[in-house]
Amino acid sequence: MRVNDGEADRSFTATARRAQIVAATIETIADLGYPQASFARIAERADLSSTRLISYHFAGKSELMEAVVTAVYTEIGQFMAVRMAGLTGGRELLLGYIRGYLEFIAEHRVQMKALLGIFLAGALDYDPETSELVVLDPVERILRRGQETGEFRDFDPRVVAASVQRSVDGVPMLLETYPGLDLEGCAAELCTLFDLATRKD
Repeated sequence: MRVNDGEADRSFTATARRAQIVAATIETIADLGYPQASFARIAERADLSSTRLISYHFAGKSELMEAVVTAVYTEIGQFMAVRMAGLTGGRELLLGYIRGYLEFIAEHRVQMKALLGIFLAGALDYDPETSELVVLDPVERILRRGQETGEFRDFDPRVVAASVQRSVDGVPMLLETYPGLDLEGCAAELCTLFDLATRKD
């Protein structure tokens, strides 16, 4: 079925408007905190004439928060895919993952601060039974690969994957306490920590 130009234009406009609202929401939460991120504040930051423009695209604040989290995680995934392209060995992939994640945090502090605010406020449902496996899967596959190639010692990949992921996920919270934290140095410490923890020797 062919989509006419008018429908395509409306679809493009709607997508652009949603992206504009999501970006404004991220900035508002990072600047004011989740409790103060009302539709009125978001509309003001997005330079919208009315909060009804937000309600038109999102059924409520919960749906908007889901869109924000999806947008940030999509950006993380795209960043990491580029960052890790060409890496092969288990050790190389593990250290590349840690460095890449910290690089993303360093370059996207506003997004990570907003994400932290949403989670700390309990504003998004998190089902450990399904979500946890999705979150840990990339690191767990790296660890299993390193064990299969003989680079890594024998350990429980899921437990170590959780340790790696919780370490990098905890950096935005650490930044709240220490805004001047040396993220490059932090990445180096985490790399050393998990390199020593996983190496076969």
